[in-house]
Amino acid sequence: MIDIRKLKELVRLMVENELTELDLKDKDEQVLVRRPTGGLPEVAHSAGASQPARDSVPTAGPVAAAVSRGAPSKSPAASAADDESGLVAIESPMVGTCYPTSGPDKPAFVTVGSIVGPDTVVCLLEAMKIFNEIKAEQSGTIVKVLVKSGQAVEFGQKLFLVRPS
Repeated sequence: MIDIRKLKELVRLMVENELTELDLKDKDEQVLVRRPTGGLPEVAHSAGASQPARDSVPTAGPVAAAVSRGAPSKSPAASAADDESGLVAIESPMVGTCYPTSGPDKPAFVTVGSIVGPDTVVCLLEAMKIFNEIKAEQSGTIVKVLVKSGQAVEFGQKLFLVRPS
């Protein structure tokens, strides 16, 4: 069994270095950690010659998931991905707190149905007391807002879904 502290450190290093896959092997065990863009990590661990068990390991920090063992089944994330076909995500470029308006009594930068261009500001992200404008970086229509005002967000987390035009 792999030490959970070692696994947490591997996940932290993956996030810090923007890695999507990490595969470590030694004579006794093998650990494979995959992190789809904006998704939760999948961990495969095998000791000896047995079949790897697939675990989603809860971690402190930016990646957390429920524990599951055995054969992977269709997850809620997979069915959500089906609903998102053809849509493009606007993702958080940093860790911070998301604000959809420039002030408490101001209207939201964008809402469902808003038409955006590459330079359209969609929200503000506060990181270390600095407010950063997040731009759409694509043209299209906002289909879904995935974050709430004041919500903490992680690097690569989906903020909005856009139907490209």
